[in-house]
Amino acid sequence: MDLTHVHPIGLLLGAEEDWPHAFESILRRVGAVTADQVTHTFTSERLTIEPFDLTDPVRSELVIDRLAHWYYHPREWLKKASLVNGTYLLNSPFTFQSMEKHSAYCAMLRLGLNVPRTVLVPYKNPVDNDRWAPTSAKYNLPFDLSAIAADLGYPLYMKPFDGGGWRGVSRVENETELHQAYDESGEMLMHLQATVPYEKFARALSIGPETMVMDFRPDKPMHDRYAVSHDFLSPVAGERTVAISRIVNAFFGWEFNSAELLVQGDDVFPIDYANACPDVAVTSLHYYFPWAIKALVRWSVYCLVTGRKTKVDLQTERYFAIADDPALDADAKLAAYLAIADEQFETERYWEWCAEHLPHLDEQVLDWVTSTDFDRMLKDAVKVTYPAHEQHKFLDHFHGLVDLWVVDEGARLRS
Repeated sequence: MDLTHVHPIGLLLGAEEDWPHAFESILRRVGAVTADQVTHTFTSERLTIEPFDLTDPVRSELVIDRLAHWYYHPREWLKKASLVNGTYLLNSPFTFQSMEKHSAYCAMLRLGLNVPRTVLVPYKNPVDNDRWAPTSAKYNLPFDLSAIAADLGYPLYMKPFDGGGWRGVSRVENETELHQAYDESGEMLMHLQATVPYEKFARALSIGPETMVMDFRPDKPMHDRYAVSHDFLSPVAGERTVAISRIVNAFFGWEFNSAELLVQGDDVFPIDYANACPDVAVTSLHYYFPWAIKALVRWSVYCLVTGRKTKVDLQTERYFAIADDPALDADAKLAAYLAIADEQFETERYWEWCAEHLPHLDEQVLDWVTSTDFDRMLKDAVKVTYPAHEQHKFLDHFHGLVDLWVVDEGARLRS
């Protein structure tokens, strides 16, 4: 006799409306999935923030979090849901709290990745603590900020050790700009990071074992930052970019994250890869938006149906053993790290399972993107993002890019 199982998915959201609507729409189109004589169906709920007892049950079997990196209350609820209730979380709140950008740099340096030279400098302004002044006077040695910057070389970047969304990031061209940026940093603890010569700036969005590497132009307006370029990296650099992104996520227990990497020839330099709330807005991803939502639905369904469990602990010793092996060169180490990451993400099993149980998902996403429901969502997103006199221009802009995806995706499915 067939059994049935309903899987509730919780969405912990900020102000965004576009991708949650897309996720809910595609999830409904997935329908029932039958595996091992069990019929699985899926629901979604937008979660609210309210007082909670540590012994309260949790309705959601899986939670996609977009809020906890910035706010303590939902973050502590996620920890409770994971530890007490066994709720599946796409991103570990434990490592995203403790492994901010600074710790992430340290960990990847330990693995031998090409992280640019980075120096942590003390606060410009003392923290609001009565004991800070006497402690600082006794133990904080004077330092020469200009000398540190000169040693790193100009231009360089000053950025918060735990930042996100380009908050507090300054490109510093000279000593005057250095001191101005440091004066403005206030109570933020800052990194100084050297620049490296690069030809391409890549942003890799990863969801589970899937990664989309995009040609990112941070100096452009948000609607124009992601160029539609499919072969902008060499094959070797493309493989390394995907590998580094997956390795970072497996190392820290992250399954919905983006990484920023500078690429020069075949050399890849990761510069930012702790992004707990990666950009998935239709008004910035445009062409890549359907892939992102499809991957998010596909990974969520796979995790729920297969009974995948969240791993709270890390496997750092396995990575460090590879890092310390003198018989391995850099490429061999990267391949060994990637093997651990693929094991953790069940990459081969994932794609085999999706081919068997979700063969219709590509067609369903294509059909939805050409529907009036998608059109309404896009219009609503443009309306809340741009002033009235610019909305028609941007609606045409995004329609053009999404229509290009429709053509390309249709050709891919027919091939």
